[in-house]
Amino acid sequence: MTIKDIAEKSGYAVSTVSRALNHHPDVSKQAKEEIWRVVEQTGFVPNANARKLKQTETKSILFLVKSTGNMFFDAMLVELQSLASAAGYEGVTQYLEEDDDEVLLAVQLCKALRPKGIVFLGGNSEHFAQNFGRVTVPCVLATMVDASLRFEQLSMVGVNDCKAACKAVEHLLDAGHRNLVILGGDPKVSYPSSQRLRGCKMAFANRGIQWKDEACLTTSFSFAGAYNTLHQWLQQGHRPDAIFAMSDTTAIGAMRALADHGLRVPQDVSVVGFDGLELSQFCTPRLCTMCQPAQRIAQESIRLVLDCIQNQAPAQSVVLEATLLEGESVAMRAPC
Repeated sequence: MTIKDIAEKSGYAVSTVSRALNHHPDVSKQAKEEIWRVVEQTGFVPNANARKLKQTETKSILFLVKSTGNMFFDAMLVELQSLASAAGYEGVTQYLEEDDDEVLLAVQLCKALRPKGIVFLGGNSEHFAQNFGRVTVPCVLATMVDASLRFEQLSMVGVNDCKAACKAVEHLLDAGHRNLVILGGDPKVSYPSSQRLRGCKMAFANRGIQWKDEACLTTSFSFAGAYNTLHQWLQQGHRPDAIFAMSDTTAIGAMRALADHGLRVPQDVSVVGFDGLELSQFCTPRLCTMCQPAQRIAQESIRLVLDCIQNQAPAQSVVLEATLLEGESVAMRAPC
């Protein structure tokens, strides 16, 4: 079975099949689903390294990474790979786009690679609710804990996104800011984004300040996405006095957009990020951010998946604490 065979069976061009198998964003959702359905039916292994793994029956743990531009996941992968290797497992990493279905991909890769377990870095709750019952190996969903997902083989590790975002926004409100902008992912697609947005609204309610839905700007978790979104918004004449960004990469992209519009951080606009990337402390100014314990999340994820693989332990949920790292990107204001 070759990629040409997949093209013939699916009715798509070889180039389209190739892009779909490599998760390029310029392939329609319908085409991806139809092509991957043929892949699943035929047992085709779409990657040379994957074929080699299948042939050698490597004892592996699969890392499915949601988004190719999330630096927080990149930092975690180093720790995950190291811990997996120390435990005698081959770590296999597969990236996919933010709007791809990570659970359907897991179903397909379970058949192709036969991994012993899977660690999902990020995910969409709806994808898990719809299809996770088809996944046949122990899994850990890292960086998010959704109480509505109850599967025997799915553990979860992450912070309380709602509580952490609430604390970050309260920090801005307590500094006297009132004209806030929330810059983050689509809450309809991203569970962490929905919970962080919920935390933002909670902070406003806790301080007795009226919430405005128009204060929310949706973007991807990337430098360019945040820059372009905020740049276009500023071009319309808007002027915030503070920004809460749902990731540090988003915050740094926003800071660049502010600078290009002649706005200084924190003199004109204060900024708070989320994640605690090492890069956040080498910005000018240093970024104030809510720190997720990336190393602990990785350690707990490997511990849980290995416990399920080796000891048939039941699934668990572990909620860790996020902490506010104060930087130089927030200034005190007199409330309006």
